[in-house]
Amino acid sequence: MSGTEYRSRTRDLDNRNREVLFARAEEQTFDVIVIGGGISGAGIARSATARGLSVALVEARDLASGTSSRSSKMIHGGVRYLAQGDLGLVRDAARERQVLRRIAPHLTRRIGFLLPTRSAGGMARFRAAMWTFEKLGAVPEEDRHEVWSVDDLAEREPVAAVDGSNGAVRYIEFVTDDSRLTLANARTAADGGALILTYAPARGLVTEAGSVVGVECESGVEGECLGASIRGRVVVNASGPWVDAVRKLEDPAAPPRLSITKGIHLVVPHARLPLNDTVLMTTVDKRSVFAVPRGPVTYLGTTDTFYAEADYWPGISSADVEYLLAATARSFVIEPLTAADVIGGWAGIRPLISEPGRKPSEISRRDEVWTGPGGVLTVAGGKLTAYRSMAERVVDLVVERIGATTVPGHTDEVPLVGGECTITERDRLVDLYGSEAADVVADGGDIAAEVRQAVLREGAVRLEDYWVRRVPRAYFDPDGGLACLEPAADEMARLLEWPEARRLAEIAACRERHETENALFGTPAD
Repeated sequence: MSGTEYRSRTRDLDNRNREVLFARAEEQTFDVIVIGGGISGAGIARSATARGLSVALVEARDLASGTSSRSSKMIHGGVRYLAQGDLGLVRDAARERQVLRRIAPHLTRRIGFLLPTRSAGGMARFRAAMWTFEKLGAVPEEDRHEVWSVDDLAEREPVAAVDGSNGAVRYIEFVTDDSRLTLANARTAADGGALILTYAPARGLVTEAGSVVGVECESGVEGECLGASIRGRVVVNASGPWVDAVRKLEDPAAPPRLSITKGIHLVVPHARLPLNDTVLMTTVDKRSVFAVPRGPVTYLGTTDTFYAEADYWPGISSADVEYLLAATARSFVIEPLTAADVIGGWAGIRPLISEPGRKPSEISRRDEVWTGPGGVLTVAGGKLTAYRSMAERVVDLVVERIGATTVPGHTDEVPLVGGECTITERDRLVDLYGSEAADVVADGGDIAAEVRQAVLREGAVRLEDYWVRRVPRAYFDPDGGLACLEPAADEMARLLEWPEARRLAEIAACRERHETENALFGTPAD
């Protein structure tokens, strides 16, 4: 079926006729309108449709275009939160990773996490923490921790620094593709009847008798003159770092509730840092950061520093680069990495609930829900791993508010789109598409086939959507995905009927983004 269009299905997100989508937005009063297309908003939309509610989701840009494509790509059990005494968060995160393993096996790749230790006391303390974690999280036996001697560490991770070490503790976590996990939730919600409207920023709220009853949105695509006034019984603000901005649409005097922090990741060739497992490193300020092997690359992260405001592209500083490279130099017996070795990276911001006086890494990752004066439910904070349980709690509040009788959603058992499969052998396409990988292979399995999947099934509107979030070549291709831009733009232009000027502009925008994001790399940092 190479070069042909897929048969349309309800789970498909197809933005080629946006006039129809905006018209549909005004055709009914929805049970719930979700503002925000990150993992929180997509998870809430999926949970609500699973319970039988009608849902409209509006997102200012592309799905996962903010925080939800800039994480460390990890499904954490939450071991480090034991030190903060947050046993509830640890239990929730540990159990939710097993749920994700069931409902999205293609997006949960099992990997060892290795913590080198320097003393018998340190080893004993961490083992005690692991036993607590494994009990709280009902960790299966095959995923429980094991102890490595110094000789084991030297043999199994030859580049790990062993001087001063007394061995290591190895335990199991999972890595994911955060943007595709968000997409899978949005598409599953669409399969349940949800309207997913991207590139449609909320510009205002509709209020009647003091209560918010709708959202005014307009197209964010250049040249489109489209808008909609969407009516809903409950509005949920799940806009991540932009939560406070949306709260001000409801109440201009609303004080800020978030602390924004920035985290950056660096990508180096796997040949320069050849790891088998993820290795935990300690920074100069005693934080834990990671070196994570992924195919032809290894990525390092993350920093955690306060950031002034919500920003889609917060940027990477030379101080950020040096911070991670310094931790790497202490942890591995390789020729020290420099900025010249870095082939890519990404920066993102975290929407944390403000706790004045605390350092960024000390602020709780627990989510909270607030009700505004017009009745808008705002959800903030939280972790990628526990998004599903958070979404369930929010939908419980929606159901209570509207007095609806709903059906059980079974979101902990019903697979996400792409997850209707048993993974026996993994490869790049299976990791991306799961049960739909066979369709992409049958369609040619090349860049053009990936673009057709992105446009016809996954709602891609811009070349950046494909390059950064659908594949994502911008971060993990050795050349930053630059070689794919021309052929990808050619196929997108055909499908979306772009004139030549638009095709060239899309390529130029991606190349400019690559140059800006990688300005510090390829040469030694200051």
